[in-house]
Amino acid sequence: MQITKITDKQDLLLNPKKKYLSAEALQREFDYYRAEKLLRKMLEKCLVTEVEFNKIMRLNRETFSPLLAQIMPDIP
Repeated sequence: MQITKITDKQDLLLNPKKKYLSAEALQREFDYYRAEKLLRKMLEKCLVTEVEFNKIMRLNRETFSPLLAQIMPDIP
């Protein structure tokens, strides 16, 4: 039986098209997540209306540009 140690270089060789998030992109994702979490709490406590919530979420998607924004459902 042969044992092979897997390293980052081998990972890139096996899947050269794999893309890694830059520090900036990762920070944008985290900021978007935090903003959404905070806004949902505000909605639960009736500090914002559903209409305001949707408007702010739309602006957050434009501001933070999360990677999955293209497949997220449209906000009315």
